[in-house]
Amino acid sequence: MNVNRKTIFRLRQRLHERDTVSGRPRSGRPRCTTQRQDRHLVRNHMNNRLLSASASSRQTRERNNQRIRRRLSTSDLRARRPYIGPILTQRHRHQRTLCAQEHGAWDRIQWRNVVFSFKS
Repeated sequence: MNVNRKTIFRLRQRLHERDTVSGRPRSGRPRCTTQRQDRHLVRNHMNNRLLSASASSRQTRERNNQRIRRRLSTSDLRARRPYIGPILTQRHRHQRTLCAQEHGAWDRIQWRNVVFSFKS
């Protein structure tokens, strides 16, 4: 059975004491979503992994974004926001590499003469 001996011993002991091997009911807040709803949420994210938690909440009846993030994290998924910004092409990457190689050996004195601006 590939189970530790202590586990079998505890299960037998629990069976003799309580006539069942299931655990005791524990206190705690009941879950707001069912396992079926959780599976549905995970399935939606597997189809589109770039969905945000708020977009996922709009697709389901669940309105709590944090709860959606927790449900996804139990399945090793994350609610992500799609990247919005300039997309670098292969040409852009090549030009950046050339610039880094050209100016990589500059010292502080040479960099002082460069004017940086936020305008492109």
